[in-house]
Amino acid sequence: MPAEFMLAVFSAIWLGILTSISPCPLATNVAAISFVSRRVDNPGKVLLHGLLYIFGRTLTYAVLGVLLVSSLLSAPALSHVLQKYMHLVLGPILILVGMVLLDLLSFPLPSFGGGRKMQDRIDALGAWGAVLLGILFALSFCPVSAALFFGSLLPLAVQHKSGIVLPVLYGIATGLPVALFSLIIAFGLQRLAEAYKALTGFEKWARRLTGVLFIGIGLYYSVTMIFGVGI
Repeated sequence: MPAEFMLAVFSAIWLGILTSISPCPLATNVAAISFVSRRVDNPGKVLLHGLLYIFGRTLTYAVLGVLLVSSLLSAPALSHVLQKYMHLVLGPILILVGMVLLDLLSFPLPSFGGGRKMQDRIDALGAWGAVLLGILFALSFCPVSAALFFGSLLPLAVQHKSGIVLPVLYGIATGLPVALFSLIIAFGLQRLAEAYKALTGFEKWARRLTGVLFIGIGLYYSVTMIFGVGI
């Protein structure tokens, strides 16, 4: 596997992890954890529901990736423009994403989480409700998750013509906290609070560090690719 694509793979996984522990997606993951922990007396069902939730999220991002990447690359003229000029817009995109991660920029987005009636319907579906929950929460984009998916992962997937592999890895990574907490719930609740506190603390510096890196890399790309200044 080429080194450049390996870097893209690791980037997709990191973007997914960063998405999963950002405040808004983390809140939805906590809601998912409360859903899977209803069967706390049955560790097997807790793990099953957690895995089905991750499957729902991964399926959603995979479908979005296939539809968006294939549609962008299927039109010959658009594909040519993207391949020719993607490196020119990558810098500004990274700067904007970095600003969102550092809370310097925000924008409103609609939510697809549903109300109480939707939650009751999901609950009535049992184990498969976890899949639907994963789909709904994956579609509930907030500024940070939207910036990471549409502003970072999607250009990466287009660049490497990977509408399935990179979105799937991203989707799996966004569900990792649920998998982690499902294991904790299934095999011992005493460390749940400590694990959650550690995760939220990790998110703060990880998001800020990634934001600074994105802005730095974006500035580098902008200076070198757009203005042709050698550094």
